[in-house]
Amino acid sequence: MKVYVMTDLEGVAGVVNFDDYATPEGRYYEVARELTTMEVNAAVEGLLEAGADEVLVVDGHGHGAINPLLLHPEAKLLAGRPLGYPFGCDKTFDAALIIGQHAKSNTDGGHLCHTGSFVVEDLQINGISLGELGCNMLFAAYFGVPTVMVSGDKAACEEALALVPNIEVAPVKEGMKRGSASGLTAEENKLYNGAAVHLHPKKARELIKEKAKRGLERCEEIKPFWIEPPYELVAKLRPEEPGKPGRIAHVRSNDLLELLRAPRRYKTIET
Repeated sequence: MKVYVMTDLEGVAGVVNFDDYATPEGRYYEVARELTTMEVNAAVEGLLEAGADEVLVVDGHGHGAINPLLLHPEAKLLAGRPLGYPFGCDKTFDAALIIGQHAKSNTDGGHLCHTGSFVVEDLQINGISLGELGCNMLFAAYFGVPTVMVSGDKAACEEALALVPNIEVAPVKEGMKRGSASGLTAEENKLYNGAAVHLHPKKARELIKEKAKRGLERCEEIKPFWIEPPYELVAKLRPEEPGKPGRIAHVRSNDLLELLRAPRRYKTIET
């Protein structure tokens, strides 16, 4: 079996905040890369035990989060930029996983919530609010590939379950802040839900391995998350200053990949 593994960084146990952990300038960036890579390795181990014979790991974090020297030797790595939809996915894969996922913008109880960047207020496709998680599940489904397992913060796992109720999830931390960050600037949003209770990294990896194995074993019964065309994508940006209006863009297409790749022309939201 051939398995596709999309990865991110902010949903990994032990990744505490964005500025210190998520960029090369951060003082704990290399720690975050190791934590992320080890969670991915745990997923790879579970997949191999479940019968996978080929695993592609995609480094989906903007600045990069996978340390190739530490990556499981049985996994192949897709990394580097530019890299856009569908991020190396195609119809040859039997199943997909998402490791290290954070919840979408404005999620109650999430940790480091955002959608693509902290400047995004909301993204909807055909009226359904989606984060990076939902978009990743959609482009895999475009090729008929079901996403069978997700790890990340508890709110991200609940987001996955809302889209696919029988998906396997591995919550490795839980955000403490309650309430939506709606209307905040990007900088305010980045700092809004920074506190979380984390599993110990070893415990997180044990859970991820178990759920990855279980997800692949159940891949025939976990269906892809899909939205039928035609499509309208509506993206809203946060205000640049407190109290100011944000901006909005509309994109339409009959093809999902064309929709996700299309440039967005933003206009000020009328109040």
